[in-house]
Amino acid sequence: MHPAWEPGNMTYIFDDSAGEGTCAYVLDTGIFVEHPDFEGRAEHLVNFSGEESKEDDVGHGTHVAGTIGSRTYGVAKKTQLYAVKVLDSSGSGSISAILAGIDFVARDAAQRSSTTCPKGVVANMSFGGRKKNATNQAIAAAVAKGVFFAVAAGNDGIDARYVSPASEPSACAVGATALNESIADWSNYGPFVDVLAPGVAITSLSKDGGTAVESGTSMAAPHVAGLAAIAAMATKGAVKDLKELTPNLLINNGALGD
Repeated sequence: MHPAWEPGNMTYIFDDSAGEGTCAYVLDTGIFVEHPDFEGRAEHLVNFSGEESKEDDVGHGTHVAGTIGSRTYGVAKKTQLYAVKVLDSSGSGSISAILAGIDFVARDAAQRSSTTCPKGVVANMSFGGRKKNATNQAIAAAVAKGVFFAVAAGNDGIDARYVSPASEPSACAVGATALNESIADWSNYGPFVDVLAPGVAITSLSKDGGTAVESGTSMAAPHVAGLAAIAAMATKGAVKDLKELTPNLLINNGALGD
């Protein structure tokens, strides 16, 4: 690489309107919507976790949402953020809660597409488990209705074909890069991983109103969700083709596995 193109030698200019007119649904542990860095753009929508509290008692969802669209750490700094709580205070979620959350996003996005989110809608799922056809089918149905889904590939160091939602072809499965820009050794890999994004020592927002540093494909996926929101803002409908515009053969998405 020419020295002028080294990351440390480049000047970055960021569009402060990035993500304007778009919405990002965060299916997770909730969001601390009062965090000042969200600038009032984060909102509780629904709670399927089985717990009474709609708050983010874990911090995972707040960190994810911060990477998508916070003022300081967000990729799409003007997107509207919606908390769809499907994980409880232990970070776990039932399959029924997750399916309800995905279905809610598909229906709610259809209603908001001409009002709050005229430029486009994205969703992020920074969790997963063993492959489940029901989860994959629910995401496929939501994508067919125009919702771009960025999903974490998983942190088990295995082929992502064995986990959901990363094994759903219509979702954009995101693996993690390490600090040296190679794939993280714990990131899931293989042909179902569509793209890699930073996933080690990611600074974002915390549930106590400050910041936190976390690692995982959970931290990688929201970078792509934010990028999708920017693409949608730039050209309405572009988000629909974003996955096809980032084919995995153009990146090092790891070995194919067995």
